[in-house]
Amino acid sequence: MAAPKVLAIVLAGGEGNRLKPLTAHRAKPAVPFGGIYRLVDFALSNLVNSHYLHIVVLTQYKSHSLDRHISKTWRMSALLGNYVAPVPAQQRVGKHWYLGSADAIFQCLNIIEDERPDIVVVVGADHVYRMDFSQMVDAHIASGAEMTVAGIRQPIALATEFGVIDTMPDDPTKIRAFLEKPVDPVGLADSPGEILASMGNYVINADALVEAVTRDSENKDSRHDMGGDIVPYFVDRGTAGVYDFIRNDVPGSTDRDRDYWRDVGTIDSYYDANKDLIAVTPVFNLYNSKWPLHTGYVGLPPAKFVHAGAGRLGHAADSIVSPGVLISGATVVGSVLSPGVHLHSWAAVSDSVLLDDVQVHRHAQVHRAIIDKNVIIHERARVGLNPEEDRARGFTVTESGITVVPKGTIVE
Repeated sequence: MAAPKVLAIVLAGGEGNRLKPLTAHRAKPAVPFGGIYRLVDFALSNLVNSHYLHIVVLTQYKSHSLDRHISKTWRMSALLGNYVAPVPAQQRVGKHWYLGSADAIFQCLNIIEDERPDIVVVVGADHVYRMDFSQMVDAHIASGAEMTVAGIRQPIALATEFGVIDTMPDDPTKIRAFLEKPVDPVGLADSPGEILASMGNYVINADALVEAVTRDSENKDSRHDMGGDIVPYFVDRGTAGVYDFIRNDVPGSTDRDRDYWRDVGTIDSYYDANKDLIAVTPVFNLYNSKWPLHTGYVGLPPAKFVHAGAGRLGHAADSIVSPGVLISGATVVGSVLSPGVHLHSWAAVSDSVLLDDVQVHRHAQVHRAIIDKNVIIHERARVGLNPEEDRARGFTVTESGITVVPKGTIVE
């Protein structure tokens, strides 16, 4: 049999309110991560590495930097008919924006009609993970389901944070119910202390998807959400399956990172996911060359470390240092430095994430902070050492004590 024709749809229109101020000027999928990447790069890399090369990215809120990144970075061979195309909200069916993820697909059914795929892979654009979607597609076809939902095992105590997949007792590959943040879920048969949480990734027969989102558009009581409305639609039809992420075998993965998946929907989860990258044996390994993570930084000079005098040693430990970074007599520990960061003499940066082109001047201190692009921290200024002082300056400070300095701020 010929391989099925697959279209990939990346849902990248979310506003990302819980990630503000990082999303004050950009869409959530465009938020920089891990030094040189954008969040959207993880979904796109997974699809491309899975050999799915017809990809549309549905955008909506504050999409300029996202559109620019995709246009500059994700260029496919036109000769072979491959593409990654950002598609903004077009109001094709009425004078309104996307009402939800299902409505986003409904408003873009012309893409499915033009492409005429057999199967549609629908993924979110703001999760950090590696996944071979071709294995999920193969499992979907073999199951005979109309829709398959990717599920990841999570501790049962965290069930109230996820959409939980309840499987059939006699067949763990079929969905009996989809439970939104349940308080008393039943654990898995082979692991009672765990539940299957929806990853927000779906494989759906194209004709069934068109019918489902069209019906959903006519339901005035619907939230028009893929997880909240479309999955239950297929569950009620008895044609919804689940793909356990633990079955996914990505080339080059290890037992430590093979089932890594993070929803970086909050400041704390974003910070923690960045920190996951820099351990000696990282929880998530950026250096797996067998399943590369693609992005668009080119033409930057190597990172540079200068000054080695007494009390003035330019160095970094347990950190990610991107191209274009200049560490001039400064100290860096446990941090992620993005391209163009410049740290001046006697500055100290610890347990922090600095985005592009941040400048930290002499004797300044940054601790447990996220510093957005183009921030200038002046001589002897302090960030992250005194939460009350940071709040008084208008910075966001999370309950766990992470300080966020908004884009373009000048810290005196």
